[in-house]
Amino acid sequence: MSLAVRDVVAYLETVAPPAYQENYDNAGLIVGSPDRTLTGVLICLDSLESIIDEAVERGCNLVVAHHPIVFKGLKRLNGSNYVERVVIKAIKNDVAIYAIHTNLDAVYRNGVNAKIAEKLGLLQTRILAPKRGLLRKLITFVPFNHADAVLEAVCEAGAGAIGDYKNSSFRSKGVGAFTPVGNARPFIGKTGESEKVEEERVEVIFPVHAERAVLQALRNAHPYETPAYDVLALENEFPEAGSGMFGILPEPVDAFAFLQALKGKMNVSVVRHTQPAGGKISKVAVCGGSGAFLLPAAMAAGADVFVTSDFKYHEFFDADGRIIIADVGHFESEQFTVDLLNDLLTKKYTGLLVFSTKIITNPVFYL
Repeated sequence: MSLAVRDVVAYLETVAPPAYQENYDNAGLIVGSPDRTLTGVLICLDSLESIIDEAVERGCNLVVAHHPIVFKGLKRLNGSNYVERVVIKAIKNDVAIYAIHTNLDAVYRNGVNAKIAEKLGLLQTRILAPKRGLLRKLITFVPFNHADAVLEAVCEAGAGAIGDYKNSSFRSKGVGAFTPVGNARPFIGKTGESEKVEEERVEVIFPVHAERAVLQALRNAHPYETPAYDVLALENEFPEAGSGMFGILPEPVDAFAFLQALKGKMNVSVVRHTQPAGGKISKVAVCGGSGAFLLPAAMAAGADVFVTSDFKYHEFFDADGRIIIADVGHFESEQFTVDLLNDLLTKKYTGLLVFSTKIITNPVFYL
């Protein structure tokens, strides 16, 4: 099986669509040609110089990293800092670098926070702070006896999913009117003659990243030469994407017992935490990486503890005795992302060489 860089990129972007990333982020193919034939993939959190060396040693010409090596524009490439040196080394060795960052943080299924929730054994999980602006509504008008086929096509392309329900739609009856002119080739009626047709108004929602596929499916399945349709932007919350995750433990546990177990499950030697607020731990909020911005959401959800990283000294006071903040460290909170990506790629491509890095790229050490 011969694969190109673009094939792996395309697959990963079905898992974590680029539309889900934050506006400050730079996820995507950062270095390298998408047309290059793949020899192997090396997965890491941070694409450092040592990672490029490891990729070359293992015969991999694609590095899939969680963190983008380039966050802002580079005006020079003269090796004056580690970012420039990594990019130069990758180009010299024909190694492509792809980053899958806040878009992978955001997804409900197969995302960074879902992996943390799995490690902690959380049940009844949901996105802690769902994103808005990621949904669209398609409204189209179809002759009665073709509505089922059109709906089936657009739902197959990604429309009609609401939470755990699929093929969801609304249909109402009406009358469509038109007059074919010029070079029109009408499905119903004759050129130059006004026509009225009993139609169904069909409404379905879809995520913004599926718009092209949904509209193409509509055009292919619709009997009319030029189907009429509207696409409306929605401000509804999208339960499939957002920041953080919330879940419930199988059984309530003592706070110190939870914190002690957290060290083992997250494979850390230190947990910075606030004073336990009393009572048992049952409801848990998590956020891989820097999660202080989600503390109000975790508290509003009724979480007993918030597992994340990068809290500053004064931000710990914001717990205010209402919740336990458990800071496990940035690298530590995201370390299982490497396993997540490895599992996804090895299951998708059985013949592709996929390696998880052996290098610990955490810049923070503990005595």
